[in-house]
Amino acid sequence: MYKIDAIGKACPLPVIETKKALKEHEAVETLVDNEIATQNLKKMADQLGYIYQMEPDNDNYRVKISKGNGEAVDTEEIKESPEIVANEDYIVVVDTNIMGRGSDELGKNLLKMFIYSITEQDVLPKQIIFYNGGVSLVTEGSDSLEDLQALADQDVEIYACGACLNFFELTEKVAIGEITNMYRIVEMMRQAPKVMKP
Repeated sequence: MYKIDAIGKACPLPVIETKKALKEHEAVETLVDNEIATQNLKKMADQLGYIYQMEPDNDNYRVKISKGNGEAVDTEEIKESPEIVANEDYIVVVDTNIMGRGSDELGKNLLKMFIYSITEQDVLPKQIIFYNGGVSLVTEGSDSLEDLQALADQDVEIYACGACLNFFELTEKVAIGEITNMYRIVEMMRQAPKVMKP
């Protein structure tokens, strides 16, 4: 059984690491330190049609997910994830450098994890558009540059609002993507079947 130590890792990292491991192994044991992670792992196992077991381990939890009881897996009963592909089904728009309201520190971490989680999706967006405070994420020093580069390498188009970059005096610091204008942003959003916003 393949083992993952996800102690101290915030969700969705335990789920992402477990799902990746299940692509190569029949069974995975993931050690986590909070109940929310166990619930998220159970949801993933249920979605995939896999067997889920959880047992307490001192202050932690040992989650075991397997594709079957050591028998051949009936692939017709299991929903396999398709290969990662760029796709025209949706675009993502980001208008701030934080996600949600309350704590700005938490909001920055949530947005970073949101962008990372996009890289782990089975279906990638066609485009990601940054405007207003969101443009800082495509500039030098951004914690999300590595993830955005991974998306760009998978043919996801990255755009940033030129007027917004000028307003924040960030135009010279753009490190990834293409600078665009509001007319083009409206056009892309209008043409997209789905628009997702964190």
